[in-house]
Amino acid sequence: MRVDVGIWAKLNRLVIFLLVFAIVLGVVIWYIPVIKNNEALRKEILILASQVQQEEEQAKRLEARIRALRNDPKAVERVVREKLGYVKPGETMIRFLDPAASAASGLF
Repeated sequence: MRVDVGIWAKLNRLVIFLLVFAIVLGVVIWYIPVIKNNEALRKEILILASQVQQEEEQAKRLEARIRALRNDPKAVERVVREKLGYVKPGETMIRFLDPAASAASGLF
């Protein structure tokens, strides 16, 4: 048998519901900055992982270049010719200037 207490029972249920709703809402509001911070950190991790991958690829290229310079005399010769401008006896060096660089220096 159920006794009707009147409006007080309904008001008690409403107050309990509103308290539970307020607690849940408070927890959600409390964790929104944490969730946004977590999302920003995940984006930063992705960016940094991409940079790490690029740096690893560059390291592989540099290691291959170092290996070539240590083991391949033709690679050494090519670098010396390109960077230092060395030529073999009897050769003539012809340098081509970049038009933008020559215009900036006032040669033409």
